[in-house]
Amino acid sequence: MIQINPTSNQPIFEQIISQIKMAVLKGYLKPGDSIPSVRKLALQLSVTPGTVAKAYSELEHQEVIVTIRGKGAYIAEQRGSRPPEAQVEKVFLTFREVCMELIYMGIQKEEIEKELDEMYDSIS
Repeated sequence: MIQINPTSNQPIFEQIISQIKMAVLKGYLKPGDSIPSVRKLALQLSVTPGTVAKAYSELEHQEVIVTIRGKGAYIAEQRGSRPPEAQVEKVFLTFREVCMELIYMGIQKEEIEKELDEMYDSIS
C-alpha cells in the first residue's frame, strides 16, 4: 500500500501521510477501514516506529484517521464541513511558495494552470 522513496527530499513521515491521504481520495481506503499498527507498518517499510507514529499523529491531528486505544487506527469519517481556516491558510501558504518558485524559474501562468488542472483531475 505504501512505498517509501529513500532518495526523496520529502521526509519519510510526510511520504506516509501523503500516500494514506491519496489512498483515501482515490477510494482505496474508506471510512472505517483499519490501517496497519505503527509497529507493523514500520516493519513493512523498514523504518523506525517513531517515524510511523509521527505520521499517524499528524494524520490524527488532521482528522484523516482515528485511533481507538487497544483496537487500532482507522480511516475517519469524512468531514462534511470545511477545515479550520488556519489549516487552509497554512496549505495555501505552501502553495503560494511553490507557485513563486515556479514563476521564478520562468514557468508561465498557463503552464502552471494546466499542471494544476491535470493534478486536480487525477486526484479527485
